[in-house]
Formats: sequence, C-alpha cells, structure tokens
Amino acid sequence: MSLNELINMKYIIASLVYSIIGIIVLFLAFWIIEKITPENIWKEILEKQNMALAVVFAAFIIAIALIISSAIHS
Repeated sequence: MSLNELINMKYIIASLVYSIIGIIVLFLAFWIIEKITPENIWKEILEKQNMALAVVFAAFIIAIALIISSAIHS
C-alpha cells in the first residue's frame, strides 16, 4: 500500500470542508439562540456567574454539535 493510497487528498479536503461548514452552522445556531433569548447569555454567564445557564447552554452546544456531526457522517 503506497502513501498515496493511504492519504487521499479528496478525503482530506472533504473533511476540512465539512468541518468548516459544521463550525459555521454551530456559530449560526449560537447566534440565533443569542438573539432569541431575552438576556445576553455571555453577560449572564461571565458577569453574573449564572452556572445553571452555563450548563444548559453547554448542553445546547453539545446537542447541536452531535446533530451536525451525525449529518456530516451520514
């Protein structure tokens, strides 16, 4: 098995493109949730130390990331 067979450039490029698209979708979902909620999420988490909101928002980010990764993997 040669090195060219092991490292196929089209798979690397596809992986990079899907990763970039996934990151963009994740940031877009974050931005939409930030606009929908009445309070500024970062202000609540960082300045007011709202740990419950931090946990809920972390779960949201993980859930969106799992959805994106399963969509890319399929």
